[in-house]
Amino acid sequence: MTSLASRIEHTLLRADARRVDIERLCAEAIEHGFRGVCVNGSWVGLAYSILEGTDLKVVAVAGFPLGAMSADAKRYETEAAVDEGAHEIDVVLGIGRLKDGESEFVLRELRDIVEAADERPVKVILEAALLTEAEKILACHLAVESGAKFVKTSTGFGPSGATIEDVKLLRATVGSKFGVKASGGIRDFKTARAMIEAGADRIGTSFGPAILEGAEAAELSQ
Repeated sequence: MTSLASRIEHTLLRADARRVDIERLCAEAIEHGFRGVCVNGSWVGLAYSILEGTDLKVVAVAGFPLGAMSADAKRYETEAAVDEGAHEIDVVLGIGRLKDGESEFVLRELRDIVEAADERPVKVILEAALLTEAEKILACHLAVESGAKFVKTSTGFGPSGATIEDVKLLRATVGSKFGVKASGGIRDFKTARAMIEAGADRIGTSFGPAILEGAEAAELSQ
């Protein structure tokens, strides 16, 4: 249970999220001992103030959810999140640029984000449902080369979320020492466990408490 909780980044990225929702998110993260919370930039300062003094991390998204804004905008978002107290950055890959074969552009953008994060871990969100297998592999190589620390399956706002096949592919591509975060559509213990068994180090989900309840029920049934 503790090991599973420490892999979960308790997530709230809805456009209509309010202060009370972020406060609840952070309270649940503290209660259950999650790895941390993942929020949009405008809520980073609040989340940091609530979690200050704990071991929990504040994860901020950048370029979310489309990844199609300018590289300068993504960098500024990252710098602003760091100034507000973010411990980690989840940035959306420039999907269209990748598909156009602009690997140098994508790599330069990711390196800029890594630099702006100032030694804080950066996770590169691939939105895997929009990519071919070859594009996923290329994106992984660029993420590793950029100095990022993780690849992440999806935003949770795309055509579909994390799949076992994608997690296995990402893990096989980046190797054992690079991080893989499964995110998108992970709502129960069975799915979370399958993602971890496929190679995920972290789970991004809005259903952290329900996943832990499922884990506890599974233990009791054995």
